Amino acid sequence: MFDLGIIGGGPAGYTAAERGAAHGLKVILFEEGEIGGVCLNEGCAPTKVLLQSSHVLETIKHADKYGVLTHDATIDLQKIVQRKNHVVRKMQAGVRAKLKNDLINVIEGHATIKGRQSDLLLIACNESIYEVNNLLIATGARESIPPIPGINSPNIVTHRELLNLTEVPKDLVIIGGGFIGIEFADYFNSIGSHVSIVELKDIILDGIDRELSSMLLKEYEKRGIAFYLNAQVTNIQENIVNFIQEEETKSLFGDKILVSVGRIPNLEGFGIELFDIESYRKGIRVNSQMQTSEPNVYAAGDVTGFSKLAHAAYREAEVVVNTLKGINDQMNFQSIPCCIYSHPEIAAVGLTEDALKMAWMPHRIVKLPMTYAGRFEIENEEFSGLCKIVIGDNDEILGVHVIGNMATEIITSAAMAIDNKLTAKQWAKTMFPHPTVSEIFREALYRV
Repeated sequence: MFDLGIIGGGPAGYTAAERGAAHGLKVILFEEGEIGGVCLNEGCAPTKVLLQSSHVLETIKHADKYGVLTHDATIDLQKIVQRKNHVVRKMQAGVRAKLKNDLINVIEGHATIKGRQSDLLLIACNESIYEVNNLLIATGARESIPPIPGINSPNIVTHRELLNLTEVPKDLVIIGGGFIGIEFADYFNSIGSHVSIVELKDIILDGIDRELSSMLLKEYEKRGIAFYLNAQVTNIQENIVNFIQEEETKSLFGDKILVSVGRIPNLEGFGIELFDIESYRKGIRVNSQMQTSEPNVYAAGDVTGFSKLAHAAYREAEVVVNTLKGINDQMNFQSIPCCIYSHPEIAAVGLTEDALKMAWMPHRIVKLPMTYAGRFEIENEEFSGLCKIVIGDNDEILGVHVIGNMATEIITSAAMAIDNKLTAKQWAKTMFPHPTVSEIFREALYRV
């Protein structure tokens, strides 16, 4: 019998196992694939390895702006993929090392909930039944495949196939202008592909501050990436994507066609339907302690349908373990930072200007070009970036939105400000090191 059973070995699952054992809980973790989940094996980590290579290439291309003269740089896609695989293996080994604990039992196989026996939950895996006091559902999510005629064309790829390409596609069409599509567009544009993005909505990166996403779109267009917004894909014929934009039928050719229109929680095949669990955004509804509507059953990570980000899953797992141990803790869903590893980067946390306007919430905006931070000016040419801070009626920090390189590294300070409900005056007392890009927050807060 185990204190905590976990279905899913991704960021939420392995973090809950590690933290649970550290608190003295006897844990059993079920995973049918690779430990680490989508993030480590085919998402966050491997894509950033590819982007690092393309960013190095871009730096070399523009080195003359910094007084460095170079010969033409070329890429070796096979070596890039080999390095990606090497990094992933090292990170997998790191996660497995975290799970080497006498209190953690890792079972490789597909787990299914079989119901209850008195106060215990029953989990079946590999023809064995396991009894647990508490259950954490951390089954993750999968890519959503829209019902487009021709979607099964052999030229259609998901992010998994793109991660292992060893030949540069001359033409890449991306259906969907979300986080995944935008990052792959950055990578393949840098290594020589002609990239076109077809997006159903009128803006890319839906949910991100519109001013920032518009700035990124313009920067991408300068690099030759083509955008087709308000565009409805009607069908795919082998290498041709047909769509309607402004009542006009258009077509694009792609050697490869990436379908990236979102992700849906994995709910089927785990016996979850045995419980009367409330749903939310096609996922599992939870409260601030990550508890579902079913007693002793928790959910964390992508399966909740709320925030499909690994760092949110880490924190949610910690909240689950703390709740089980009687430690007062709760998830603050407003302070989850999101990061887009484009070039330039985008990072944001909290509420957007549009969301506040729709809610009729009084607020004010402070905006500054990123060049007000000395280090940003030193390290960046041509693009000025933007820092936008959203402040409420009582001077509380409600949202922070940044576009510019190093944005993903400095956003933690803003997340801490929102998580701790700091006012602008309180946050302004922080000593930001000089010269750093993070000084942009001090410069902006001076103008409140």
